[in-house]
Amino acid sequence: MKDKGEGRPGMAQSFVTGVIAIVFLLVGYQTAMFIHEAAVMKVVADRDMPDTVYVYRDMREDRRSERSHGSSDSVVRKNAPHSRHAEKVRQEMPYPRTESFVFNPNTVSMDDLQRLGFSRKQAQSIDNYRQKGGVFRRKSDFARSYVVADSVYKRLEAYISIPLIDLNQADSADFDSLPGIGGWFASKMIEHRERLGGYSYKEQLMDIYRFDQEKFDALSDLITVSEPYRYPLWTLPADSLRLHPYIRNYETAHAIVLFRQNSDPKAWAVDSLASCGIISRETATKLSRCVD
Repeated sequence: MKDKGEGRPGMAQSFVTGVIAIVFLLVGYQTAMFIHEAAVMKVVADRDMPDTVYVYRDMREDRRSERSHGSSDSVVRKNAPHSRHAEKVRQEMPYPRTESFVFNPNTVSMDDLQRLGFSRKQAQSIDNYRQKGGVFRRKSDFARSYVVADSVYKRLEAYISIPLIDLNQADSADFDSLPGIGGWFASKMIEHRERLGGYSYKEQLMDIYRFDQEKFDALSDLITVSEPYRYPLWTLPADSLRLHPYIRNYETAHAIVLFRQNSDPKAWAVDSLASCGIISRETATKLSRCVD
C-alpha cells in the first residue's frame, strides 16, 4: 500500500514551475510595457524637440531674372517622416507646453502650430485654408481666422513674420497674389521692371497704365524694394538711354549725351537736365530717384 504523501513531490514541482512561469510572464509584461512607454516617450520627444531642420530653396527663384538680389532660401523646423504608428502617437499625445517663436502663418507646419498653442483640429483648419489657396497677407488676416482667439493673437502678434514681396525678385505668381492684382497687372509689373532695368522705388508701379493711387495704397504695405536699382544715366550711350521709360526717344537721349560731353562732371545732375529743357520737371522728379 502506497504512502498518501508519495505524490506530493510531483505536485510541488508543478506548482514551482507554474509560479516561475507566472513570474516570467509578469517580468515580460513589465518589460514590454517599459519598452512601449520608452518608445512613446522617444516619439513624443522627437516631436516636441525636433532636431531635423530642412533648408529649401524656393524653386521660383530659378525662374527669376538675373537682376534678382539676395536669396529666397527658407528654413523650416520639421521632423523627419515617421511610420504610421509613430504618427498616430504624435497626434494623440498632447503637447506639454505652449511656445512662442517667430513664424510665417503661410508656411508654418501643423506641428509648430500646435506648439504655438493651437489644438490639432485648429491647426488642421488653418492648413485646410492654405491648401485651398488662402493666403495671410497681413497679420490682421491671421487675426480674423475664426480659430485664432483674441488672447492667442495678442500673445503671438509680435512673432508673426510675413515676408514682403520684393519688386525686384518677385515673379508673376507673387504679383498675382497681391490684392487687386490679376494676371494682366502682374505681367505689366514684370514688363515695367524689365524696361526700367529694375525698380528703384515702390511708387514706380504707378507708371503702369491704370495702376492708380488707390490700387497702390491697397498693397503698398505688402511690397518692398530691398536693393533699389540705380540707373547708370551718366555712362550709357544714347542707344541705351532711349529705351528707358523716362527718356523714351533718341532725341532726348542724344541731348543727355551732349550735355555730358559739354559740361563739367561735377555739374551732372538730373535737375540740370530739367533746367536746360532736356527733360520735363515731372520726368526729372521721377528720374532723380533712380540715379545716384
